[in-house]
Amino acid sequence: MARNTYGLDLGSYDIKVYDKKQDTIWKEKSVIAIEDRREIFAVGDDAYSMYEKTPPSIEVLFPMKKGVISRFNYMQFLLQNLLKRGRQFANGSEYVIAVPTDVSEVQKKAFFDLVIHSTARAKEVNIVERSIADALGLNIDARNTKGVFIANFGGETTELSVIAGGGLVLNRLMTIGGVDFDQAIINLIRHNHDFLIGSHTAEQLRQRFDVFMADSDAALMAAGRDLITGLPMQKPISVNLVRAAIRDPIMECVHAMQSLLDRTPPEVRKAIYENGIFLTGGVANTNGLDAYIEKHLKIKTRTAVNPDICAVSGLKRVILSKDLRQLAFSMLDDKYRWMR
Repeated sequence: MARNTYGLDLGSYDIKVYDKKQDTIWKEKSVIAIEDRREIFAVGDDAYSMYEKTPPSIEVLFPMKKGVISRFNYMQFLLQNLLKRGRQFANGSEYVIAVPTDVSEVQKKAFFDLVIHSTARAKEVNIVERSIADALGLNIDARNTKGVFIANFGGETTELSVIAGGGLVLNRLMTIGGVDFDQAIINLIRHNHDFLIGSHTAEQLRQRFDVFMADSDAALMAAGRDLITGLPMQKPISVNLVRAAIRDPIMECVHAMQSLLDRTPPEVRKAIYENGIFLTGGVANTNGLDAYIEKHLKIKTRTAVNPDICAVSGLKRVILSKDLRQLAFSMLDDKYRWMR
């Protein structure tokens, strides 16, 4: 018997982990800091605290890109380091991993290989489609629902899924996420005010404003650098400017959701109108996003209670339920034999 079981949701900016033995869910930044391009300086939250603040000799990297693993060796080191760090990590554990649905089988296998070929010496590694994990984290009966629409707004991707009868009817992985919203804010502030802010500041502006409320004169002070004088300073940034910056990427997501609904079979679409749309992922915490989507799509839209850990909460249910274990699969199954 394995010593422990972990549920892993590996995002572009955050790693979320369920530890069965401790019965806890924790998360840490999916970041690694490299000194002189060869020596690992820091990982996780420690590395992220250095982001945009490091000297030229230290590079802060994100091993995940657009929802998939882009720097395999760094990601493997990061995961091993985080699991060992004071959490009674043990060889021979089992792992259940949430993976994006709308990616190639080779990219899915990279998640499997990340753990199975690591020093963790995993006893068993199984995979669950992230949209299914999200549904379970929302306490939706994924196997029996007649139709539900889930939109996972992440750091670099937005995954749209239509689920019915225990399987995926339609799915689309968009390469748009919180980082795109924040970069749009940075660009517009630079264009309008000759003022440069960092990604942390842009994220804070997006999170602290209700960017979907009626127009107002609300403003927040933001720290940055004046591009004319070159001096650090603070300037007031209006909510209207932030709203204008994120309008295009948000509307691109809304149009993609409408397109997916238009392609959904009539009976499933009818059930979606009854059950509603559910928002998960860290960016779903953006104030007013659910009301904005509901206004445009004319479908009841709700945000998960803890959207950032919704998928890993679903993995917890899979791990603890023999019945739900059927929703997980291994890349060692016969149908994946061609990839070995």
